[in-house]
Amino acid sequence: MAKVKTRQLVRKTIQTENSEFNYQDFWVGREYEHAAEEMAIKRLLKGQTFKHAIDVGGGYGRLSKFLTKFADKVTLVEPSQQQLDIAKIYLKDVPQVERKMLQAADLKMPNSSVDLVLIVRVLHRLSDPKPEFGEIARVLTPGGTFILEFANDAHFLNRLRYGVRGKKVPRTTNAQQAPYSHHPKTIIRLLHDAGFDVETILSGSNLRSPRLKKVLGKNIMLGLERVLQPMLAPLYFGPSVWLRLRKK
Repeated sequence: MAKVKTRQLVRKTIQTENSEFNYQDFWVGREYEHAAEEMAIKRLLKGQTFKHAIDVGGGYGRLSKFLTKFADKVTLVEPSQQQLDIAKIYLKDVPQVERKMLQAADLKMPNSSVDLVLIVRVLHRLSDPKPEFGEIARVLTPGGTFILEFANDAHFLNRLRYGVRGKKVPRTTNAQQAPYSHHPKTIIRLLHDAGFDVETILSGSNLRSPRLKKVLGKNIMLGLERVLQPMLAPLYFGPSVWLRLRKK
């Protein structure tokens, strides 16, 4: 019972924090990160088209607009009214995107009603994403596609930090409160339990560094990112991991 109450409190805190934070401002000066995320999505969805996609926890619709390249209809699911108000302006010329104020663990959609789900930069607010994974599995059609990005606790620098102490990165959640990062193998296990198979893994934002941005510039960094995303995926190298999953 204590775990349930803690989980509910975490999700309530997420909604409160999101309502007070203008996520659009966060992306000023992060053009490399944004482009790297679009690159990963394009690579994972290349050549595919969908009837109905949902962008879960999509803020003001930053990636919902991009999803319209792959889906006839996109639903932006977001718990913050403030972000949805910003989305109304940001997406005013994108009629394919519908906005709904919902939580990721309670999408209030029929079973097997969507064929693509995108979750990006959401798991760092969840210590235990099992309820969200179960809900995604419920609304996805059999064989549907789930694109998931999450903060990687086993990235290269963190493995070095643990390694110099003769330890391995633990597979449990690394903090008592958000933001959380997760061990890829733990997340993959939870996804498997929820009914998903991993089809593709990418290493994301591999050059995320203010110093590199100044030295190399956006175009060179993105050229390198294009090569590094699949190359470094088996190593879980970067600060984020991308997964393309298929519902069994």
